Amino acid sequence: MGTDNFARISRLRALIDHANTGAGERATAQRMLDRLLRKTGAANTSRAADRVYGERHHRPGRHATTAAIVESVREDISFARTFAPGAPGEVIVHSPLAAAPAELTVAVSTPFADQIVVTIDDIPPQWGWESDEFDRVVATRDLRALADELAEIIDAYNHYGPDVGPRFFRTIRAQQTTLIR
Repeated sequence: MGTDNFARISRLRALIDHANTGAGERATAQRMLDRLLRKTGAANTSRAADRVYGERHHRPGRHATTAAIVESVREDISFARTFAPGAPGEVIVHSPLAAAPAELTVAVSTPFADQIVVTIDDIPPQWGWESDEFDRVVATRDLRALADELAEIIDAYNHYGPDVGPRFFRTIRAQQTTLIR
């Protein structure tokens, strides 16, 4: 592949990935890139094959803002909190979000363009906190399971790979304590 084609491919990829590119212009640039990659035989050498995409990465869209992803995460959390078990005799899937106390609140925010922070508040002390052997207050197994489930929900919208960093970073907090970074 010549230097001229490399420059064209780089420019097209930059245009496609730019946040201010319109939908029509992005689609045109994508078609041009696909034709160029087929013509040069570079279609099979894409570095994107090593990328790992979360199962819901496509839902808000490839070029969605972090705010749009936060809205999708909020919807998923709301749905998981109202999850109703099946009919008698059906297998019940355990969800820490659905099993969490009703007074517990979960807030999702994006303080920076590339960070999503989930804060769990109003945690009943007997449910969320316990003392360890050194008399330190630590999160209970239930609270840690809740934090793990929240991290899974957020990670479903992320991507990462050897040639690209994550789409965003996430932090799970329980009141003032960071549980997952």
